[in-house]
Amino acid sequence: MDDKFASLYLDKQLCFPLYAASRLTTKLYGPYLDKLDITYPQYLVMLVLWQHNSQTVNKIGQRLMLESNTLTPLLKRLEAKGLLSRKRAEIDERTVIVALTKKGDDLKAAAASIPEQIFSSFQDESVSIAEITIFKDMLEKLINSLDEKVNKAK
Repeated sequence: MDDKFASLYLDKQLCFPLYAASRLTTKLYGPYLDKLDITYPQYLVMLVLWQHNSQTVNKIGQRLMLESNTLTPLLKRLEAKGLLSRKRAEIDERTVIVALTKKGDDLKAAAASIPEQIFSSFQDESVSIAEITIFKDMLEKLINSLDEKVNKAK
């Protein structure tokens, strides 16, 4: 192969290991989330609501870095499952408030062990807890940096 195009080799890309790690991580969550009858994106919405409870759609979107056209179908499915409610704000009807239902709040107890189980599945002889923690911190820095750059470009 011509070295002139070496920068285009898959093993030279930052995007591919991030993409592959994301896909594999999401697959790890699968069996746990199947028991809760929710998908990974729905789980992320539930995490936001379990932490912050009543939120506007816009605020949930900001926290998850999702546009409303992606978020709205997730919210509709979670509402259909009886896990949350959506209602228009009285002050500004353009604003939709999302809140947990009792069923959604009760699901929190069933999900409580998932993060620890996922975290422990990441570590083995080749990866320590400290390395995983450092990696998570570095990813958060990268995400913040990329988010700034993307928002500047808008």
